[in-house]
Amino acid sequence: MKRRTLVLAGASLAAAPGPGFGQSQPKVVRIGILAGDLTAPHEEEALIAGLREQGLVEGRNLVLERRYAYGRLDMVPNLARELAASKLDAVISTCTPTTLVAQQAFGATPGSTPIVMAAVADPVGQRIIASLARPGANVTGLASLSDEIMPKKLSLFAAVLRPKATVAVLVDASSNVHPRMWQTLEPVAARLDLRLVQVQAGRKPGQASLQDAVDAAAQRQVDGIVVLPDEPFFFARREEIVALLAKHRLPSMFGVREFVDLGGLMSYGESLRTAFRSVGGYIGKIVAGSRPGEIPVAQPTEFELVINLKAAEALGITIPRDVLIGADSIIE
Repeated sequence: MKRRTLVLAGASLAAAPGPGFGQSQPKVVRIGILAGDLTAPHEEEALIAGLREQGLVEGRNLVLERRYAYGRLDMVPNLARELAASKLDAVISTCTPTTLVAQQAFGATPGSTPIVMAAVADPVGQRIIASLARPGANVTGLASLSDEIMPKKLSLFAAVLRPKATVAVLVDASSNVHPRMWQTLEPVAARLDLRLVQVQAGRKPGQASLQDAVDAAAQRQVDGIVVLPDEPFFFARREEIVALLAKHRLPSMFGVREFVDLGGLMSYGESLRTAFRSVGGYIGKIVAGSRPGEIPVAQPTEFELVINLKAAEALGITIPRDVLIGADSIIE
């Protein structure tokens, strides 16, 4: 697999421990983790490894206050308030919804508890930060480019579908970022001669269930489905989503490889493992005394294409050679 790198707007993020902070540092650091879902073990392992690279070791000089909602986003505000009642050196938020809730619970001023984002789509457009180079207030971390790479994602998916295919797009009905991702896809679909149909699922009363949404897509006889990223509701229910798509024999494209590892067809996007590991560099800088609002926010510059050939065979799909050659990881 190709090596993944991150680029900072205006500065580089060092992997080495922050100045003045190493294994001999006597201070015990308390870090909160606010996650809508963090059930994939390798993600937490990556986060722990990134913290260890900064000389922070749980059980020695690091206390982690974990608050995982496991897809139940209605629980996140209470979990955030629990963390806010603790004396923390920083809190890690894992996506757009948890970052927004963390800002409400911890405040959004320069003197508030630092918030480090793991992967948030368009944090400037969402007004979470002022700019990538100088985020301001108390938020820094990593910005996802999941909305910017939508054209490439759809182009890769179109290459494995029949010409003039109809593609469903699964949208979280409560998402702040999915509407803008949908808008990004529409002109691209026209250039690729694809027809898009939107199907929504939600976790709130009155919103369609995941099964209802996938059933609706199948009833419209779509040729494939794109599941939009950056929402813990979908990530937490990834096993259910993959099973529903397999039931209807629907080719699928995702934003992260965790769905493909479970049997989905394809994914194109940044590595969550890389993102979570990189969070450690931000924590190290904050512990060393840097102000979060002055630490530039990083953006990924490389993305991974993952293809599940076993899923392709089950669907009767032949992946074009040029697409296979460009894959970073192939599951057989």
